[in-house]
Amino acid sequence: MNEPSDSRGTTHFGFREVPTGEKQKLVGEVFSSVAGKYDLMNDLMSLGIHRAWKRYFVGTAQVAPGDRVLDLAGGTGDIAALLRDRVGDAGEVVLGDINGAMLRVGRDRMIDRGSVRGLSYVQCNAESLPFPDASFDLVTIAFGLRNVTDKDAALREMHRVLKVGGQARVLEFSEVQAQWFKPLYDFHSFKVLPKLGQLFAQDASSYQYLAESIRKHPPQDQLKAMMDTAGFVRTSYKNLNGGIVAIHTGYKV
Repeated sequence: MNEPSDSRGTTHFGFREVPTGEKQKLVGEVFSSVAGKYDLMNDLMSLGIHRAWKRYFVGTAQVAPGDRVLDLAGGTGDIAALLRDRVGDAGEVVLGDINGAMLRVGRDRMIDRGSVRGLSYVQCNAESLPFPDASFDLVTIAFGLRNVTDKDAALREMHRVLKVGGQARVLEFSEVQAQWFKPLYDFHSFKVLPKLGQLFAQDASSYQYLAESIRKHPPQDQLKAMMDTAGFVRTSYKNLNGGIVAIHTGYKV
C-alpha cells in the first residue's frame, strides 16, 4: 500500500509503523550503513541478476544521443554509467540521490571508471526536485521508489520535470506472480538475506528492512494506477523474472 498510511501521520518502515516524518531519517541510516556494500547488497537480494535487469532497463529506455537524463536514487552510479553511454558526449546525465554517502560512493566509482564528462551530481529529495519544469528527456529511478515516503509526490515531480514527449521509467522489486515460488522467495528474503547481510556486511537489520520494504511496495497494477494519477499517459509495466522486479513506463504529453 502507498503511504502515509493513516490520519495519525504514520507510515511504514519495513513492517514497522513509524511517524511519517521519521521515515526519511531511518531510510537514510540504512543506506548510509550499506553504501560501501551496495553492490553486495544487490547481489544478495537478486542473486546477482540485478546487473542484467539494469542493462535491460537502460537498453530499452527512450533515450538518444544529446538527451538530458535524470537518474533518481542514483546510488553508486550503475544506471548513470549505462545512461552516459546512451546519451554520448553531447548529452548529460544528472545523478540525484537524497543520501550523501551513496552519492559520494557513486561519484568516486564514476571517477574510477573514467566516466566524468557529461555527468553531474545533485543531493536531492525525489518528493521535491530542485529542477525547473520540463528539464529532462528521460527520468529514471531504479530500486529507489519503494524507499520514498510519499511516492505520489515523487511521481508528480518526475512528471513535472519531464519534457513533453519524455519518458519516465521505474525499475523496482515487485510482486512475484507464481504462487509456487512465493514461499521460496520469502524464505530467501526473510531467513537467508539477513544472515548473509550479517555475515558479509555485519548488518542484518538493514537487510531485514530492505526485504520488508519490497513487500510493502505497491504491486504492479497499483503502481501503474499511481502513475496514471500523477499525469502520465500510455503507462505500462513489464515483469522480469516472474515479477521479482517490474519496469514501469509512462510518458508526458
